[in-house]
Amino acid sequence: MNLLIYIQTLGRMFLSFMESVGQLTMFFCEILANLFTPPIFVRRILQQLVAVGFYSLPVIGLTAIFTGAVLALQTYTGFSRMNAESSVASVLVISITRELGPVLAGLMLAGRVAGSIAAEIGTMKITEQVDALYTLNTHPIKYLIIPKVIAGILVLPALVLVADIIGIFGGYLVAVYKIGFEYHSYLDATFKALETQDVMSGLIKAAVFGFIVTLVGCFYGYNTSGGASGVGIAATQSVVTASILILLLNYVITGLLFTQ
Repeated sequence: MNLLIYIQTLGRMFLSFMESVGQLTMFFCEILANLFTPPIFVRRILQQLVAVGFYSLPVIGLTAIFTGAVLALQTYTGFSRMNAESSVASVLVISITRELGPVLAGLMLAGRVAGSIAAEIGTMKITEQVDALYTLNTHPIKYLIIPKVIAGILVLPALVLVADIIGIFGGYLVAVYKIGFEYHSYLDATFKALETQDVMSGLIKAAVFGFIVTLVGCFYGYNTSGGASGVGIAATQSVVTASILILLLNYVITGLLFTQ
């Protein structure tokens, strides 16, 4: 009897998961169908570029500089045991540009933006402001969601590029002024190890992560129900889902870009 209950519970969880996947896929297709069709609300897009991008810069910058600093310390500690201290600069620059820059920036954006978007649209949904847009002959998808998605796709690569620079600079400060590297040799090793493919792969990931963060936030906000508690649940689910998808897609994209 207990086994039957477990099977039923697992079945309900699986069906609920597949239902969510189907709803998210349909929502994704609806966004694609409306992405390049007029009208395009340019002013809304510019507003979202500032809200999603500029206001996220401080937290992403702080995350990047301390990540670079800690990575320099830990890399030096590990490599000193193998007499490979000269590789600290190359490992740091590759790690930040390929992985840590886009992933940490995406996770920070998920925490700051996905929940905010879900709460904003969810509040509009339960107060019937979304329905009111139809009476004004304005499509909610085009007015509320498309500008946020476009902003996410455009802004996160720029944020990741800034995070890469700040993170490498943080590692440089620790390596030169705390560990004792000679700054000419450290910079030379950094530039020799850095390749265009490393930076471009991080920017590709960033564009995908920016799309995922805004898509998930809009999806949970647009499907909010149940009043104020529903808004809180939507905000929490959006952050968790976006974070998990970022980590999952990071592995997939890395496998596609770097598997020989």
